[in-house]
Amino acid sequence: MSDPRQTPTVPQVALIGLFVTALVTAQLTASKILAFSLPFSLPITGAELVLPGAALAYALTFLASDCYAELYGRRAAHIVVNVAFAMNFVVLVLVWSTIAAPASPTSPVDPGTFEAALGPAANVVAGSLLAYVVSQNWDVFVFHRIRAHTGRKKLWLRNVASTATSQAIDTVIFVGVAFAVAPALFGIGAALPPEAVLSLVVGQYLLKLAIAILDTPVVYAVVALARRETGPA
Repeated sequence: MSDPRQTPTVPQVALIGLFVTALVTAQLTASKILAFSLPFSLPITGAELVLPGAALAYALTFLASDCYAELYGRRAAHIVVNVAFAMNFVVLVLVWSTIAAPASPTSPVDPGTFEAALGPAANVVAGSLLAYVVSQNWDVFVFHRIRAHTGRKKLWLRNVASTATSQAIDTVIFVGVAFAVAPALFGIGAALPPEAVLSLVVGQYLLKLAIAILDTPVVYAVVALARRETGPA
């Protein structure tokens, strides 16, 4: 008879599914730059919030990883983060192989349009992969360093502190590599002027920080629901 403790639970599978879904979505939407008008003006960004298209999807990965880390422990969270990192390459291979495959004359989508929409630029890939592996592992590390001192209390502190710091690392690495370092040093992609790079960093981080604060009740709800089903962790 199988040990029930070895059977994945619905919350566990759901969190892994959310993490991977958000990660893949972020990888495929990272190259589009979004601009949102604000009813007020901020330093650096002014009255317009500019950020990569992946910002919202990628922020959800931190919500999922923090819930997973709280429920299943540091080692399990590191496994999910690093296996998902490897799966990024599977996504890229599948996308690039589809782009390279010959298109049917009856295809409703022109091959050039398909490549432009789904083919991630090399500078964006480099920036997103490096940012991901550093920031996600930092998130898990900080989360459990705080948990070691607080126990199961102050989940809000673990969630906000780990996400706020890791999102800062992620934002600086991704925007810096994708839109400044890779184009300048290796001629990969289009380099943006320094003020545009800074605006992207600030805009993306402000959104991620807001999500980190606002998603705290969601983290509490998910953790409470999972513990009711599986028992305390």
